[in-house]
Parts: sequence; C-alpha cells; structure tokens
Amino acid sequence: MVYHNNIMYIDLIGDVDIKELESKLKSFKDCYPALDIIINKEEAFNFTNYKSNKFKKMSKRIIINWFLLSTYVIILIGERKMFNENDVKAKMDKAIENLESRFTTVRAGRANPNILNGITIEYYGTPTQLNAISTISVPEARQLMIKPFDKSLLKEIEKAIYAADLGMSPNNNGEVVFLTIPELTEETRKSYVKQVKDMAEEARIALRNIRQDFNNMIKKDELSEDEEKRNLEIVQKLIDKYNQIVEDKFKEKEKELLSI
Repeated sequence: MVYHNNIMYIDLIGDVDIKELESKLKSFKDCYPALDIIINKEEAFNFTNYKSNKFKKMSKRIIINWFLLSTYVIILIGERKMFNENDVKAKMDKAIENLESRFTTVRAGRANPNILNGITIEYYGTPTQLNAISTISVPEARQLMIKPFDKSLLKEIEKAIYAADLGMSPNNNGEVVFLTIPELTEETRKSYVKQVKDMAEEARIALRNIRQDFNNMIKKDELSEDEEKRNLEIVQKLIDKYNQIVEDKFKEKEKELLSI
C-alpha cells in the first residue's frame, strides 16, 4: 500500500468482493474527502512484515487503520486532515448564507424579488429559474413586475406563481405579470417573526454541529496540550462571532417584519 500526493493505494490480501469493499470504504472516504482511493487487487505484501516494518516508519501525522473484511485484510494509510481555521470559517459562512437565503423567502409586506426565488418555468423542456427568463423589478413599494424575455411564457409564469402558493394573485396584462404584496396583519407579522426565529435557531444548531466536528478533529490530532487548547479556543471564538451574526440578522429581520 502506498500513499502519495493525497492518493491512497490499497493492497488487499485474500479474495475480494470489490462492491463490498467500496461500501466499506465509503465511511473512511467521508472522513478523508481529499483522498483519492486506488485499489490494487493483487496480493502485494506479507501483512505481518508490512505491519511490523512499515508502520514504525510512519510519522505522527499519519493515521493508520487496518481491519478484517470476511476473508481479506485491508490496510489503509493516509494523512489525517489537520485543523485549519479557514475551514471553520468557510463552513460557518455557508451556514450564514443559508440563513440569509431562507430569510428572503419570508415576505415583510414590501416587494422583494427574492420571494420569487425557487420558482421555475418549463422552458424548452427544461426547468428554468424565473429570474433567468425574465426581468423582475419593483415599480412600487408593494408591487413586483415580471417581464419575460419571451411573451409566450406569460401563462406559464402565472401557473408557476399560483403553484408556489405565495398568497398573491398574478395579474397578466399581455406584456408583463404584476404581483401586489398584500398588507400583513399583526397576527401574520407575529407568525412570521416566530418563523424566522426558528430559522435562526436552526442556524445556531448548524454552527454548533460545525464546532463539534472541528473539536473532534482537534482532539484526535496528536497535539501538545497547549496547541490543542489554543485550537479549541479558536473554534469557540469563531462560533461566538457567528452566533452574534445570527442574532443580528434575526433582529434586523424581526424589525423589518414588525414595521408597518
């Protein structure tokens, strides 16, 4: 078995069911996504000698796994994915982006083209985003105007808006489709606030899961006590920062929803 440039070459001992092998390797691959796995079906080494001689030469930054699968042995050698602060930021940024995207689907009594995100039209047999086949503008505070590049799509746009169940009735004048945003009642506003509060909590849960994943990675690394503590503190400071971002965005959306 050879490991080189993020490629893992796996030698097998004994009879091999490749489909079963691929299934068993899936969980390992999920843990080490940077690795490309190449399987050598031929018996390439004596397991006892390989284990005693080769394993001793591996550095501390190498993780070694070996396990039995029915009649054969698989030996896996690969570099452990090391902690990187930028990886944490990238995942937490994604959680915030997802929250922002979900917030845009909750209307606040004012026209916002983002409420039409996700609406698709059959265009030449292909589901196509509404904003890809039309221009969407805001001529008035509570009105959206949808102007398709191809007027023959007006009827399809109407159908798609009705199917999306946005609580608005499209008005097709033969040139464009108008949507008027209805006034929100106090009860509806409070309901929407609860909805975005739940979304914010789900974002916090996503952030906690990211923290847990990276904390587990850090604790599995063979680090000095000080280095481990320092990395754990970095992750904690990041989640504190991103939790505040979630709170700020929730407050901003809440204010928008409650404003008359």
